[in-house]
Amino acid sequence: MDYEKKNWIWDGLSYYCYYPHLLFGGIMVTAALLACFSTTYFIGITGAPFFSLPSSLIGGKKPSKRQQRRRVRVYMDGCFDLMHYGHANALRQAKALGDELVVGVVNDDVILAHKGPPVLNMEERLTLVTGLKWVDEVIPEAPYAITEQFMNRLFDEYKIDYIIHGDDPCLLPDGTDVYAAAKKAGRYKEIKRTEGISSTDVVERILSSLKDPKVCEDHNGNDVRHQEESNSKGSRLSHFLPTSRRIIQFSNGKGPGPNDRIVYIDGAFDLFHAGHVEILKRAREVGDFLLVGIYSDETVSEHRGSHYPIMNLLERSLSVLACRYVDEVIIGAPWKITKDLITTFNISQVVHGTVAENSPRCESDPYEVPKTMGIFHLLESPKDITTTSVAQRIMANHEAFMKRNAKKTQSEKRYYEVEKKYVCGD
Repeated sequence: MDYEKKNWIWDGLSYYCYYPHLLFGGIMVTAALLACFSTTYFIGITGAPFFSLPSSLIGGKKPSKRQQRRRVRVYMDGCFDLMHYGHANALRQAKALGDELVVGVVNDDVILAHKGPPVLNMEERLTLVTGLKWVDEVIPEAPYAITEQFMNRLFDEYKIDYIIHGDDPCLLPDGTDVYAAAKKAGRYKEIKRTEGISSTDVVERILSSLKDPKVCEDHNGNDVRHQEESNSKGSRLSHFLPTSRRIIQFSNGKGPGPNDRIVYIDGAFDLFHAGHVEILKRAREVGDFLLVGIYSDETVSEHRGSHYPIMNLLERSLSVLACRYVDEVIIGAPWKITKDLITTFNISQVVHGTVAENSPRCESDPYEVPKTMGIFHLLESPKDITTTSVAQRIMANHEAFMKRNAKKTQSEKRYYEVEKKYVCGD
């Protein structure tokens, strides 16, 4: 009997010597079964696996360090009145300090009490902030000062890790630091201010360019210059020095897919406002990739008067690029859409909003070609706000805005002439 057992074992080994791949396969299957059994059995006894195969062998992926840790949530607040690329860049920098960005928007009454009348109402400012590609969550009616009570609410209810603000001082009327509580708690982080732009600067440009008595309105509400063109552009000097790096920071960095339906919409997009955000959202819903054409400064001036645009081409381009619904822009797009432009960018649909600035100097239809091709579509604009109507709000209450700007203008002048130092490109 013993001999037969030994002979059986020997015969089996001899068999696998002739077929070694079967031996290796059998060992691997046995190991896998033992692993399964051992893990299930010993977890039941000890609460921990006794044996496990490397994740690479069983098709699993090892979690990255980013996946293993809890996502960092950061908070930044502000008025965000007359939203410009400086606001967008501040929020971009804030998002870079964490994984999720929560933004608090201060209400109209608080802005009035601390800074003077806001240009845009709460709903319009919420639309602008929500439309930014770096914003994950918005808290409306945020307080102007970060009190200890509100700070604890941020930490407990919104799971905020850090409170972010720019490196420019933010003081209450009594001289105390708005972010003193956050700094004391060790939960404060700072970003660099964005050079060349501020809400004060934008208001000043509007006041300087539209107060010219030579400018009047036609029956459509468009500003038309009847006399000799003035030299108003000189009063709207921009301190913005654009770089390729800044454009890359704002860009999505990817083109359309091979089967994407490319939608094209064009415009000046001056004083980027809630109406722009809403029509861009509608345009993006029409296709898979939204391409936005932004008119050059010369084109805007030619068709809407030399007092426009308020913001220059690259400033307007950054504001549009910051919008979450925009995939790509053409910087300096032509007024008239040609067959060549449609072919070059493989455009499937050309759209235009029902609410837009009319051009008193337009002699031909800029959308004639896409209309002939049957690819033009008129979109119902969700809001009736325009660049002109925003500017008129400031002009209608210009005394209050001049008073609001007086102190800030002096401090900004002092900054550029005396206090300005090297600023990091980030």
